Amino acid sequence: MIKLFRLLKPYVWLVIFIVLLMFGQAMAELYLPTLMSDVVNNGMMKGDSTYILKYGAYMLIVALGSSACSILGSFISSITAVGFGRDLRNKVFTRVESYSLHEFDKIGTASLITRTTNDITQIQTVLIMMFRFLIYAPIMCIGGIIMALSKDKVLTIIFAIVLPMLLATIGILAGTVVPKFKALQKKLDKVNLVLRENLIGIRVIRAFNRLNVEKERFLDANKDLTDTSIKINKIMAAMQPIMIVFMNVTSIAIIWFAGLRINENKMQIGDMMAFLQYAMQIMFSLIMVSIMYVMVPRAQASAVRINEVLDMLPEINDPIHAKKADQRKGYIEFRNVTFSYPGAEQPAISNISFSASPGETTAIIGGTGSGKSTLISLVPRFYDIDSGNILVDGVDVRELTQKELRAKIGFVPQSAVLFSGSAADNIRYGKDDATEEEIRHAAEVAQAGEFIANMKDGYESEISQGGTNVSGGQKQRLSIARALIRRPEIYIFDDSFSALDFKTDAKLRAALKKEIQDSTVIIVAQRVSTVMDADRIIVLDDGQIVGTGSHRELLKTCEVYHEIVSSQLSEEEIA
Repeated sequence: MIKLFRLLKPYVWLVIFIVLLMFGQAMAELYLPTLMSDVVNNGMMKGDSTYILKYGAYMLIVALGSSACSILGSFISSITAVGFGRDLRNKVFTRVESYSLHEFDKIGTASLITRTTNDITQIQTVLIMMFRFLIYAPIMCIGGIIMALSKDKVLTIIFAIVLPMLLATIGILAGTVVPKFKALQKKLDKVNLVLRENLIGIRVIRAFNRLNVEKERFLDANKDLTDTSIKINKIMAAMQPIMIVFMNVTSIAIIWFAGLRINENKMQIGDMMAFLQYAMQIMFSLIMVSIMYVMVPRAQASAVRINEVLDMLPEINDPIHAKKADQRKGYIEFRNVTFSYPGAEQPAISNISFSASPGETTAIIGGTGSGKSTLISLVPRFYDIDSGNILVDGVDVRELTQKELRAKIGFVPQSAVLFSGSAADNIRYGKDDATEEEIRHAAEVAQAGEFIANMKDGYESEISQGGTNVSGGQKQRLSIARALIRRPEIYIFDDSFSALDFKTDAKLRAALKKEIQDSTVIIVAQRVSTVMDADRIIVLDDGQIVGTGSHRELLKTCEVYHEIVSSQLSEEEIA
């Protein structure tokens, strides 16, 4: 947790100001019982009204000063803690953005959401309390003991008996609750995971009539979280009455023994009242510390989880001395590329070698699990390869900055992803400064212009989160338009035509041929009709290239390709 507090550096002057305010509040509150003692001993006991009014006014001024320090301290503490939470969220989000897909898989999306929201909120809440109590309480405790000693040294023996017992009780309760807080955050992750899966997969759940099963799964995760929370709250609930018992027993002991000393003329009534006030301040400060003992462990558990995110170094980093690409644009070359997913026993692709040039369309086809999507995800460097080289414009992708590399690529993923906003906003995502004319042109080429025009507000029609208010084919066409508007050197289509009917597919490919004739095009597809007109077709099987050539060449030379074609086309169509 201390590691995270380095982010408080921009707020150092505010923190110093908070410390001064808390010190001022503590000093004022410690001075009040002494004033009260003087009023009782010298004013009320002697019947001096002038003395009472004079010192009563002092007490009022000191009380107002204490209140002002408290209010201002609380206000500045909130500003500092909220600013710290904002900076920490930005830092976590920025680090997560730099992760490769492997790091995402390692921590998990649900856990990353919990860490960015709930965990940071826990730290932010504790930080406010630390500014308010962790500074104020020790001053009150130490100052209270010193002031109590100044009133009567004999009575302070009571503190020597009560305080160790109180501290031991706080230690036992804190030791019990700490492990439970760590478990609580993991159980919250589980609830978040189940909830997220249900929200994303609601169509599948309903289609397979698994609503009751998923409901039970959520109830189990929720009950587990609830049971742990109840156990923690029981411990926390027991803390308050225990503290009150200690306070009351201490008050009784002070009044009893102080009464005996007053009877012996060794102590005045005003001093006894002041001593009692100091005792309450000492006990109350320890109660505040005990509350912090309960809350800090949970924040500590959250801090550990956040540090895991911040300390995890991305596997994919920009080179220290990045190279610039050659004059030529759009050239891709794979040289004996082998890649394995982390923890996999066998490589996903092995010894892949081919090249693609501007003005050419390279198609990749193969059975399910043959490595098609894996192969093209290596071009934008979503993963780093095990061996070999991938060259873009004559430079290894590991020697280019990620920003420069990805600026060259228009990528259309297998699962079309849309963002909340208008249709125009989703197309403009590929180019921030795109004009309305460019947006419309990209939509027309992607065969999306007609359905966008038929929407209620045209290009300003709202697209819901994830594109749930448009069909699969419409999502794919918007994704293609988003890549087209960028006008990159390299286009990568990862099975991006699968949701289109044959007529729309044909029209789209014809329009694309005119639009991207000066760029390198790589198409991954399952349909033979989508790839058969490509300049080069690469056939993958079990992560290896088993055939390269045109459609007619592969029909004669590649058995795997012939089997794929035979499963989709009739003998007449093949001929």
